[in-house]
Amino acid sequence: MEGFMTNAAELRNGRRDFIGGSDARIIMGEDQDKLIRLWREKRGEVEAADLSGELIVQLGTTTEELNRTWYERTSGNRVEDVQRRVRHPVHKWMGATLDGRVQETGAVFEAKFMLPWSFSEEAAAEKHMAQLQHNMWVVSARSAVLSIITGGGKWVEITVHADPLYQHLLLTAEKQFWRCVQSGDAPVLFGIETPRPRLEAIKIVDMAASNSWAGLAATYLRTREAHEDHELAKAELKKLVPEDAKEATGHGLKAKRSKSGAISFEALRVEVAHAPVQ
Repeated sequence: MEGFMTNAAELRNGRRDFIGGSDARIIMGEDQDKLIRLWREKRGEVEAADLSGELIVQLGTTTEELNRTWYERTSGNRVEDVQRRVRHPVHKWMGATLDGRVQETGAVFEAKFMLPWSFSEEAAAEKHMAQLQHNMWVVSARSAVLSIITGGGKWVEITVHADPLYQHLLLTAEKQFWRCVQSGDAPVLFGIETPRPRLEAIKIVDMAASNSWAGLAATYLRTREAHEDHELAKAELKKLVPEDAKEATGHGLKAKRSKSGAISFEALRVEVAHAPVQ
């Protein structure tokens, strides 16, 4: 046990000379106290937090191998580079300890354990977005797989794509933080709302309980054939307009040709003649 604790302490202290994926979440977060704590850790003023007594963290560590095995079994893909430590080729202060990479796609693999209370895929992706985007940037990956086991016995796979705008903001915030580590100036929260993550659409949703969906669906189905007839008539009318005609009118309809050659249609007002009052 003493050897394990020594190795754990060495691992925590070894994270001082770079910003990792879990650090990115704090840097992009909203907790000033956690940001200051991280800054002091990176400067060597305090020991890195000992998470050996955090049950949720330990559950994540304990289930990581099961998580990876379940993903491989379910997806048919293979995860390699497990617990590989890497650095960005240019920004040496950026690093990552990967849970793995998907051999078939090159995607970053991230295994997480989450509690089932109010669990949603959107919230899970948003919670871990900074870490995923950071790790993708470090290894130049175009996507990441978030593999989640919940305490409710559920397994979820979420695919997240590299987001250039998010990564630009992330890099700016991390550069700002690292300058503070080097200079000794206390950091402040980045304070910019990051864009919502772009997720791969994988859910199948039943909208039968939505009244709004029901009303709009009925309108769509009722007008679908009329719309198809409308589009067909418009296409055939365009063929009837002479090539040298700027406008063509008749039967309450005007066709106009633009300078680029595109034809548009306009319904004409039909004047109704009223008989004179006797």
